[in-house]
Amino acid sequence: MSMKKAAIAAALALAATLSACATPTPYQPKVTSGSVTGGFSEQKLEGDRYRVSFAGNSLTSRETVERYLLYRSAELTVQQGYDWFETADHRTDRTARTYVEPDPLSRPAFGWGPYGYWRPSWRYYGSPYGWRTWDPFWGDPFFADRAQIRTVEKFEAGAEIVMHKGKKPEGDPRAYDAREIMANLASTIVRPEVK
Repeated sequence: MSMKKAAIAAALALAATLSACATPTPYQPKVTSGSVTGGFSEQKLEGDRYRVSFAGNSLTSRETVERYLLYRSAELTVQQGYDWFETADHRTDRTARTYVEPDPLSRPAFGWGPYGYWRPSWRYYGSPYGWRTWDPFWGDPFFADRAQIRTVEKFEAGAEIVMHKGKKPEGDPRAYDAREIMANLASTIVRPEVK
């Protein structure tokens, strides 16, 4: 594959990757494929005990993931006919990957010649080694090779909640009034666009 075709393929792959994650994960049931992945899921453990989680994509902040988890816990509590819930366990996991991608245009071919694409090369004298040759294919002593370094983070928050009926006990930092949580967070919840 020629260098020009490799550069075009790399640019297309990068464009496809960026367009797939163009928006943060909205408040939605968990989606594992498509343009916007992530969302909430829950699993019933006992009659009044659930494990709830929310996973965001690489554009969803930790704060948003934790807020959506809290909102989903409150929403699920109301849907199940309860008034308040307490967290028995809570965690937020961070996944990070660092990518080093060479610039596909850092070593371009300059034109077509009798032996394929040609590139410039120079000979220079440098003591104590004498005459040396440089060309872009074998390395660049004058300029550092260009590369793009990026770190992609994803957050997933999970909690085990126990649901209760009646008035929430005062002074318990793990107890939440479900309807009050929903009322206070409703304006910050971004839902998927209806197509």
